Amino acid sequence: MKELSIDATVENIAPVTDFVNRELEGHNCPQRILRQIDVAIDELFSNIAHYAYNPDVGPATVRVEVTQEPLAVVITFIDHGMPYDPLSRGTPDVHAPLEERQAGGLGIFLVRQTMDDVTYQYHNGQNILKIKKRLAGGDR
Repeated sequence: MKELSIDATVENIAPVTDFVNRELEGHNCPQRILRQIDVAIDELFSNIAHYAYNPDVGPATVRVEVTQEPLAVVITFIDHGMPYDPLSRGTPDVHAPLEERQAGGLGIFLVRQTMDDVTYQYHNGQNILKIKKRLAGGDR
C-alpha cells in the first residue's frame, strides 16, 4: 500500500490523480477503467477540498492498494474534517426534467455507478471513504 498526504485543495486533484495512476502502471489497467477511476478521484477529492474544512484548508490522505485476487485497486480517502457521509444522500432522479432536479448528489451517484464498491465510515475523528474497482473482468 502506498500513501500520499497532501492539502485538501482543488489544486491538488491533479497530483492525487497522478499518484494513483503511477501506482496503477504495470497492472495493465484498461483506459476505460482508468478514466472511471480518475473521474471518481476528481469527484471525491473535490468534495473533501470544498467541504471538509470549509472555509479553511486541512490535510487529506490518499491510500492506494492493488489486490491480486481479484486484480483490483482500493483507494482510500481520509480527512479530519466535519463528519459527512456522502453515501447517505438519496439517489438523484436522473430522469426528472433538469428544472425539477435537486442540486448536488450527481457526482457521488456517478462514483457509485462506476466503482465496484464504495464505503464510508467516520472513525476516530476521520472521514474514511473507500472505493474499489476491478482492473480486469469487470463489466461496469
